Amino acid sequence: MTTGFALASPSRYIQGKEALASLGEHLSRLGSSPLLVADDTVWGIVDETVTESLRQEGLPVTREAFSSFATSEAVDALVETISSEGHDVVVGIGGGSSIDAAKAAGHLAGIRWVSVPTAASSDAPTSALSVIYTAAGEFLEYRFFPKNPDLVLIDTRLVADAPERFLVAGIGDALATWVEARATARGQGTTMAGGRPTRAGTALAHLSWEILWENALQALDAVRANTVTPALEAVTEANTLLSGLGFESGGLAAAHAIHNGLTAAPQTHGLSHGQKVNIGTLTQLVMEGADPEEIEDFIEFTTRVGLPTTLTEIGLTPQDTTELRAVAEASAAPGETIHNMPFPVTPDLVFDALVLLEGLSRRVRDDRGLPEPVQYTAPH
Repeated sequence: MTTGFALASPSRYIQGKEALASLGEHLSRLGSSPLLVADDTVWGIVDETVTESLRQEGLPVTREAFSSFATSEAVDALVETISSEGHDVVVGIGGGSSIDAAKAAGHLAGIRWVSVPTAASSDAPTSALSVIYTAAGEFLEYRFFPKNPDLVLIDTRLVADAPERFLVAGIGDALATWVEARATARGQGTTMAGGRPTRAGTALAHLSWEILWENALQALDAVRANTVTPALEAVTEANTLLSGLGFESGGLAAAHAIHNGLTAAPQTHGLSHGQKVNIGTLTQLVMEGADPEEIEDFIEFTTRVGLPTTLTEIGLTPQDTTELRAVAEASAAPGETIHNMPFPVTPDLVFDALVLLEGLSRRVRDDRGLPEPVQYTAPH
């Protein structure tokens, strides 16, 4: 077991307006037979640009449709395709499922892998791990790899044109990074990079937090107007690169463990990763006895961003004790990142904090003139 400090990062990160047009140029340095993994919706958006970019570099255009969670079965099917067709680099294009499946398949097949997110909706694209789910969408396991992606490329033109809820989700995911990293640094936990958090990893987590508090609301304005602005570029970097480096090399703690626990409640299956993580972050702040002003400011800010801060908004109530007990038990399971907290964590502690959220958030929202919580409805 590694006992020193560790920092992990992708080999190259490319971000900017119209960056997708350069994908072929970057892929040509990595291989000669790429496999592109994207669902039909994403492919309809990127097909023309990606095809032209690859053809300019003399690369074949082979796309594998992907329309499920990143399950073990889906990953194994991709490995079979890679092996039977002789691909030497796999490119996950779109959301977290396609990218996680491509990373896991690339590792198993022994080839290079590339992340091309089409929205700034999570920090997963830069990491050396995949989250594997069951076919029903319940968290199953983390899979860790000996290296990070060879390339992460994100086009902020696509980010600006993506639905607003994707950027909101990315902000929710990224806001957890500093809260979890500082807890890990105070304790004796290890990071996804395989050691104690580096000062660099912790500092990048904090930088992500600062950028989001300064730019998130303006970045959402930009997405509503389908425009690329400095605020949107800043938040895209915070959501994707800085949060990615910060969570992997700074440390995960309670927020993401509670996200994983929430997948045990069927009511939450329509929620984005970032929405569930935001509930986890707020629960962590309550569990650790954070400064009341910090908790209240977090509730106000994330409510204004459009993230849930109550059980009502994720389809639960304080009276759903069976579901909340199941969430708490899963969150505090042996080996979960919640045990990076600088104090012992039990399911009872998680359960009590979850039950508290409803009244706490409603009080703060009322005190600060914020809207009443409404149950989330998944978009069609």
